[in-house]
Amino acid sequence: MISSLHGTVLSTGVPAAGADHVVIDVGGVGFFVFVPADVAHTARVGENLRLHTNLIVREDALTLYGFAEPLELEVFTQLLSVTGVGPKSALGVLGHLTVDQIATAVADDDDAPFRRVSGIGPKTAKLIVVQLAGKLQPPAAGGGVSGKPVADAVVAQVTAALVGLGWSEKVAGEAAIETAEAASDADRSSVSALLRQALAALGPARAGGARV
Repeated sequence: MISSLHGTVLSTGVPAAGADHVVIDVGGVGFFVFVPADVAHTARVGENLRLHTNLIVREDALTLYGFAEPLELEVFTQLLSVTGVGPKSALGVLGHLTVDQIATAVADDDDAPFRRVSGIGPKTAKLIVVQLAGKLQPPAAGGGVSGKPVADAVVAQVTAALVGLGWSEKVAGEAAIETAEAASDADRSSVSALLRQALAALGPARAGGARV
């Protein structure tokens, strides 16, 4: 079992299969790893990258799936236990939603976020909610991010605007929260100001690649 990789990024991209990936050089060996969209689009050739991995063994292939955080790998494994969810579908969920968004949707018995993931139909979305019930810890309630007062409604509106412009909920949500953390109190309460800063942070070079 290959449980983690740490090496130099040789390339990133989207293969014919339609899934994001990176190739990492570890001790002279290049490992092809399927990853969530945010990992593929933030990885830079020549830079070091550490991934927590799951090796899927099939009769005709050995396939690696990698994640930036151990908790993402744990949720990936939980998703694989759901009837009808394979590795590519599970990866798609984690590319579209954060771990907290997944846990919240399951806790709220809300299959709508999963139905918005490409390749997840209504029946499978409902099975994810039903079969993962009680297995994921929803985020703790409470306002603010990293100790800073953040207007949740403003962050939600900025996230929705970014999703409308083509970014996934995961990328949009993370960009909105990170922007809110760094913004002044005045900008943090303004949707237009926060949206401009989030767009500037995402940058034109990443816009197309971050879309789902």
